[in-house]
Amino acid sequence: MAILGIIFIVIGVIIGLFFGIQILILAFKESPIWGLGSIFLPVVSLIFVIMHRDKTKSPFLRGLIAIPFYLIGGVLAGSAAQ
Repeated sequence: MAILGIIFIVIGVIIGLFFGIQILILAFKESPIWGLGSIFLPVVSLIFVIMHRDKTKSPFLRGLIAIPFYLIGGVLAGSAAQ
């Protein structure tokens, strides 16, 4: 079951990275300051999503799809460790 858990976690990481990069691209399109701030300070990315929710709504909500993959993967990998 540990391998299945790792697979779920990797799928979650891929989904999170894909939509996170989309948000980062939108931040750089808005301003280089937003983009650089999003890279170096993760809080800036969250502030950008909140302030520009009309542009970032779709990639942000789609990125939340990664959370169940993390949870299921963590449970499966954790239960195999016992």
